[in-house]
Amino acid sequence: MQSGAMIFTQMNRVLFGRPAAEAIVAEADRLGAKRVFLLTGHTLHTKTDEVAKVTRALGARFVGVHDHMPAHSPREAGVACANAARAAGCDLLVTFGGGSVTDGGKAVTICLEHGVTDVDGMEPFRSVVKNGKRTIPQFRAPKVRQVAVPTTLSAGEFNARAGVTDSRVQLKQSFMHPGIVPESVILDPAVTVHTPEWLWLSSGVRAVDHAVETLLSLDANDYTDGTALQALRALGAGLPRVKADPNDLEARLRCM
Repeated sequence: MQSGAMIFTQMNRVLFGRPAAEAIVAEADRLGAKRVFLLTGHTLHTKTDEVAKVTRALGARFVGVHDHMPAHSPREAGVACANAARAAGCDLLVTFGGGSVTDGGKAVTICLEHGVTDVDGMEPFRSVVKNGKRTIPQFRAPKVRQVAVPTTLSAGEFNARAGVTDSRVQLKQSFMHPGIVPESVILDPAVTVHTPEWLWLSSGVRAVDHAVETLLSLDANDYTDGTALQALRALGAGLPRVKADPNDLEARLRCM
C-alpha cells in the first residue's frame, strides 16, 4: 500500500476572472496593506497601460515600482528591487509579469525580511547540494508577503521555491521555504494578451511537460493524478484556441 504526505504551502487563495487592478486592491484591503510596491517587467510597464491601471487603482497606497528583472532572476536584480522596496517602506509586494518576475519577487521577500542589501547577503539562504545530499537552510518566513499576477503559464507562482541566478558563476540556484510562496495569485487573462505569442505558447507547452512529469512520477498518487490530468485537459483545450484567436480570454483563463 502506498504511503506519503501532501504538504501544502502558505498560499492563501487564488483569484481568477477579475481585472488585475481590482483584485490587487481587494487583496491590499484584505491584508491591511498601506504601502504597496510593484515588481514588473520593463515592457509591461513602459509599453502597455496595465501597470498604470494598478497604480491608479491603488492610489496613495502605491509607493513605487521596479521594472528591471532580467531572465532567470539574477541576484543583483532582486537585491536592487529589495533595496528600493525597503526604502519605500513596502508592506506588500505585488509581482506582475512572467516567471522571472515571480521568482525574483520571492527573493525580494527574503531580502526584506533578513536585511540583505547585496548579492553576497543571499548566500546563507540558498539550497546546497554536496556529495549527493541537498541541504535546505531554515530561516524566518518573510513578513512582507507577495501577491503574484502571472502573465505566462510557467506556474512558478504556485511553488514555494525560487530559482535565482548568481551571475558571477552563471549558476541558477534554489531558494526554498514554505513562506516564500505568494500569499495569493491573481489570474487575469486580459493582462496576458501583451505576452508575445511564442512566450505564451511555449510556457504552455512547458506546463504540459510539468503535468506529464507529475503524472508519470514514481511518487504519483490519486491526488496528483487528478490535478495533472485536469491540467492536461485544460491546456489541451485552451492552447489551440489561443493560437487560433489571441483575444479569446476564456481560453486564456482555461490555460491559466
